[in-house]
Amino acid sequence: MTPTSLIWMDGKLVDEAQATVPFLNTALHYGLGVFEGIRCYETDRGPAIFRLKEHMERLVNSAKILGFRNLPYTAEQLGQACKEVVKANGFKACYIRPLIYHHSPQRSMNIDAGEARVGIAAWEWGAYLGEEALEKGVRMHVASFTRHHPNVMMTKAKVTGNYASSSLAKTESVRLGFDEAVMLDPQGYVAECTGENLFIVRKGVIYTPGTWALLEGITRDALMTLARDLGYEVVETQLSRDHLYIADECFVCGTAAEVVPVTEIDFRVIGSGSMGPVTRALQKDFYAVVHGRHPRSAEWLDYVE
Repeated sequence: MTPTSLIWMDGKLVDEAQATVPFLNTALHYGLGVFEGIRCYETDRGPAIFRLKEHMERLVNSAKILGFRNLPYTAEQLGQACKEVVKANGFKACYIRPLIYHHSPQRSMNIDAGEARVGIAAWEWGAYLGEEALEKGVRMHVASFTRHHPNVMMTKAKVTGNYASSSLAKTESVRLGFDEAVMLDPQGYVAECTGENLFIVRKGVIYTPGTWALLEGITRDALMTLARDLGYEVVETQLSRDHLYIADECFVCGTAAEVVPVTEIDFRVIGSGSMGPVTRALQKDFYAVVHGRHPRSAEWLDYVE
């Protein structure tokens, strides 16, 4: 992972060393911030950002859900700033991280006692779960940590503080020798992974948990659309953990992870133990889209130039 050299901070591009916040910052101490993860891909027409509009709308909605009443920039302005960061750093492909964070001179947990500040960084980042995982898949286990109850934390927002539980689950899974963790919702049904949405395939039908206990993933939405384009039935429903064990295929998706097969969960081999045909078809179409070689590319790619 190569760090960026220029970061957009409150309307200005500054060197990474100057892109700092005070130690006594309320976002740092109380988790009062919202963010997005976005990928920019290399195409024949130059760098293109995948579903930039949807990501910026979700960022602004996350800020609204957290309680910010006034934002200094619109979704459109933030989208343009993302392009500016990519262009200024000369990236052909990269990961983009916008962050709206709370700053209060009173060190207060009251959102209204401070104001929203914004930073946008970008860096070159390969496959989040490893290059080999894109073909060979990953091993997972069901975490001992539960996904947030929707009335404990706001599950439709990418709030920075929400990810403490994901970090606990991820660390647990890696220490136990797995690659990633599956998190259950407060009722004991499958929710999502620590940074990815999850799908299973049974008898040719694709199933995925509904959005009542998880973040409405933009890559998730794209894969559901692509799956229906290919003629697959996609069902949003409650899944128990044993549904995972008897699936013909399982795969996860997200901005960082992209599309990755899951070959083992809790020491149970999933399907054949290798990438299945449905996962392969969706992974192929997804990469065609993001590299500008698919009919959906025109509506989902926002070119930097």
